[in-house]
Amino acid sequence: MKKITVLGAGTMGNGIAHVFAQHQYQVTLVDISEAALEKALKTIGKNLDRQIKKDLIDEAQKQQTLTTINTSTKIEEAAPLADLVIEAISENIDLKKKIFRQLDEVCDKQTILASNTSSISITEIASVTQRPSQVIGMHFMNPVPVMQLVEVIRGYATSDEVTQKVMEVSNKLNKIPVEVNDYPGFVSNRILMPMINEAIYTLYEGVAGVAEIDTVMKLGMAHPMGPLQLADFIGLDVCQSILEVMHDGFGNPKYAPCPLLKNMVMAGHLGVKSGKGFYDWSQGTKELIVAKK
Repeated sequence: MKKITVLGAGTMGNGIAHVFAQHQYQVTLVDISEAALEKALKTIGKNLDRQIKKDLIDEAQKQQTLTTINTSTKIEEAAPLADLVIEAISENIDLKKKIFRQLDEVCDKQTILASNTSSISITEIASVTQRPSQVIGMHFMNPVPVMQLVEVIRGYATSDEVTQKVMEVSNKLNKIPVEVNDYPGFVSNRILMPMINEAIYTLYEGVAGVAEIDTVMKLGMAHPMGPLQLADFIGLDVCQSILEVMHDGFGNPKYAPCPLLKNMVMAGHLGVKSGKGFYDWSQGTKELIVAKK
């Protein structure tokens, strides 16, 4: 497995492309926007510079990584020769199905099709293809160059051979793959999102403030950051979307997004990416300032 195509040049897509390129894979990063591709390459360059400052790589390795990444705005040109395609677009099931139908048509019959989805059913995505045994989930964690985990999600029809290949390629990236089965939220978000939702309910019901809730979880539970700060980093719209997937999938009211979360998303207070969530991020991410509602 040498040729990798990554669909989507956002935070996750450029991180996935970075990691594969750094491990000598031939990478093509695809996005419909040239501007998004240019921004992604700049982001990868900045992240490589951070690795240089930490003495993890040198300048020559940075340049080699960057020259290994090609870009394209057309799936039909970038995907056919890939050994592995990883979709990293927004969490929209209809859009993912459209993409996987197209990939199934243009890719070689042996190509493995993976999704970086954080909650959407791999089985449902695979159902629109003629190769469900070769469709799998590769859920990388953010930031991809730093976080070790890859949640490898087997759809109902995913083959043992494909699962083994994806586990092996994850290991070659110096990641730690964990195999899980295809149920709403998988393992990571099935456990994490109800905790974040409960933290938001705790704020919503006036039990404690933002800083107090996060401090309790950091000092009392040894979490590296509090659940409300983490929600801001993930994106409140993403949190809501994942909770809705689990609510629909399980039919259990405990997964229903808190009304406060829904209101914040409707107001455009999405966390770090919008500059305001539970904290005010307008001046960057180095200082925590509780946002004024």
